[in-house]
Amino acid sequence: MPRISVIIPVYNTESYLNRCLESLQNQSVTDWEAICVDDGSTDGSGAILDAFAARDPRFRVVHKDNGGVSSARNLAIGLIRGDFTLIMDSDDFLHPQLMEICLHFALRDCSDLVCFTYDRAFHRRSRTFGHDVFPQFKSYDPTQIRCKIVEDLLPWTTEYAWRSHLLHHRWVVKHCQPWRCLYRSDLIRPLRFPEGVIFEDLPWWCAVLLRTGRSSIINLPLYFYSDNEHGYIGSTQAEERIRSMRITIELSEKYAAEHGTPGQQLIWENEFLVPFRKRLRHCEKRLARKCGKTASQSSSEGL
Repeated sequence: MPRISVIIPVYNTESYLNRCLESLQNQSVTDWEAICVDDGSTDGSGAILDAFAARDPRFRVVHKDNGGVSSARNLAIGLIRGDFTLIMDSDDFLHPQLMEICLHFALRDCSDLVCFTYDRAFHRRSRTFGHDVFPQFKSYDPTQIRCKIVEDLLPWTTEYAWRSHLLHHRWVVKHCQPWRCLYRSDLIRPLRFPEGVIFEDLPWWCAVLLRTGRSSIINLPLYFYSDNEHGYIGSTQAEERIRSMRITIELSEKYAAEHGTPGQQLIWENEFLVPFRKRLRHCEKRLARKCGKTASQSSSEGL
């Protein structure tokens, strides 16, 4: 069985997909499998996946009708065979040592999670120069990397971009992206992303945090995140964003109430639900202004 399973939902990302899959083949650790779920792509993504799988049996490809990123991830979670799991998006790519470094700390510290971060400098450059820009990869000695080991990850996490009051801001794990960690597979096997919504990461991350024991935090930019305006969230209409945000806030609040202690519920409320509710109110106000302007224009045109 492979040591690491990598979950990759794929939907119409043919411009990015080769780079994503090649970043797996370039890993210093070779004992992995990639579960690639083609979620009803209408471009050349499915053919690219099949070509990689034909050349490299570590790529396992499943083609399905379009059902959204949650349904693709959930299908893949049911297929993982590795001791540890990574979740990545098909328009992103990995540092060549990501698996090596994360596996080192997972095994050394007996951790359920190993948290890393993304390369913000690359992210800024990619916004300017497009997805063809490539970084210079720095080489690391895992034994020389600084790491923070925590027994309860929740107090070290936040949705805020900056939270210096949280114990020590150097080690704060910001935002609820599922691609920012290596997970022990047994931790996430019972968990599923809510389907039919976007912002599905929020309730899933809540469940992960409340189930996680020891975690290792490393402040290395090992993930390379690309802005894709045609991605699952980027192409979603305002009404759907608002509906989904309401649902996922309620789901995570319910999970925290059922499974968390009062202290954990308070942390989840202050560090995640408060900023999400602010974002929801902002989206609702923008939509109301837009609808009001449209109604005013329609009224003027009818005169």
